[in-house]
Amino acid sequence: MDMTNLTGSIVALVTPFKEDKSVDWEALDRLVEFHLANETDAILVLGTTGESSTMTDREDFEVAKFVIDHVAGRIPVIGGSGSNSTAESMNKSLGLVERGIDGLLLITPYYNKSNEEGIYRHFTTVMDQVSVPCILYNIPGRTGCAISERNLARLREHPNAWAIKEASGSISYATMCAQYLGSDFKMFSGNDDIIVPLMSLGGSGVISVWANIAPKTVHDLCADYLAGNVVQARKTQIENLELIHSLFCEVNPIPVKAALGKMGLISPIYRQPLWPMEPANEARVEAALKGAGLLG
Repeated sequence: MDMTNLTGSIVALVTPFKEDKSVDWEALDRLVEFHLANETDAILVLGTTGESSTMTDREDFEVAKFVIDHVAGRIPVIGGSGSNSTAESMNKSLGLVERGIDGLLLITPYYNKSNEEGIYRHFTTVMDQVSVPCILYNIPGRTGCAISERNLARLREHPNAWAIKEASGSISYATMCAQYLGSDFKMFSGNDDIIVPLMSLGGSGVISVWANIAPKTVHDLCADYLAGNVVQARKTQIENLELIHSLFCEVNPIPVKAALGKMGLISPIYRQPLWPMEPANEARVEAALKGAGLLG
């Protein structure tokens, strides 16, 4: 499916597990239907929120194929194929393309970090070999390294570099990114609490954790902004700040899985080293869900 004109809310989908820690296919089916019914604009599988770092390659490919087959071309499906090993990222990217993925999310080489040229070539080595649009993922808080302005200026010229997911939380960095945006290179917010500010800089939407529990709200926020209804988009952003912040009161995806559990969509099961929430934080998530009308 052509996703080059994609805008709006891309959900960073959780991967539901059973008590034995295997993938819960019935719950995954429910989640996909939930998003199709609530106008999510695209689905990202195998990202940070999807706990791909604790899954095997076989599981990754099975989850991606399951979602691709279920969606059946109705909306784009993007796959996280990042790794701190360039060779591993390339192999996973090619495997996802083979299974029909519409786009890829590529992260900076965490732990290794590398130097300027190494980070540049980490991305281009993969993008040279694939045939789908790629999203560059900047999240230095998790990876320990960032996409520099010099590298962004070079990378955005690659024919397969389609967008950047900007998750540094820095408006200054996002403003720098804005000068490289155009019809052939987009920016998506990687932080749910600053969707509107990044869209004001030319962003095209969000790759969202929040959309896991409130897909229609996040879709509508983006659609309102893109349609020029900035006042309503801003109102939605501000009114939902406590809910958004509650989803990050512990490391993602612990709170959002707890929230989905309370909503009856999944069992809140994690793979270690992730662990169930502290009781006080769980109570905060529950209160925020009730405040947002998502829980009775």
